[in-house]
Amino acid sequence: MPTSAAGNDANLPRPRARTGPARASPGFTLIELMVVVTLIAVATAGVSLGWRDSADHALERDAQRLAAMLEASRAQARASEVRALWQLRETGHEVLGLPTPQPFQSWLSADTRAHLSSPMALGPEPLIEPSQVMLFSAQQPQRRLWVASDGLRPFAVLRTPLEGQP
Repeated sequence: MPTSAAGNDANLPRPRARTGPARASPGFTLIELMVVVTLIAVATAGVSLGWRDSADHALERDAQRLAAMLEASRAQARASEVRALWQLRETGHEVLGLPTPQPFQSWLSADTRAHLSSPMALGPEPLIEPSQVMLFSAQQPQRRLWVASDGLRPFAVLRTPLEGQP
């Protein structure tokens, strides 16, 4: 026996069963839009990483590596109380005079070139002569970086040369 109590929907008309073809709702769901936006973001990131200028990146890596190596050799020369010389070679560089022989270091990129007027002394004194090494790419000679120290501070990668230095 049906009652008319609150919450009792027995007296309400029942929806009719669909007899025709199902109608698709117009538009996209939120999940579909999020998947498309994610795919576009991933594709954009891949393209932007592919466009990175590899010559600039390789030159920067070689400069950072050289600055770290020069500073480590300088510290080792001071700790060992020996005079070490950093010399430039055609395809890389080497440090001579350290108690532990350092292997020849070639550039990470075959296009990296460097210019240094004379061998660089790295110790044993805490202060060294101000010095700098110019690095450039064979592909883009106008693109240059300098690895330099004023003699007191650590070696650093610079976009412009130290003033008063060749």
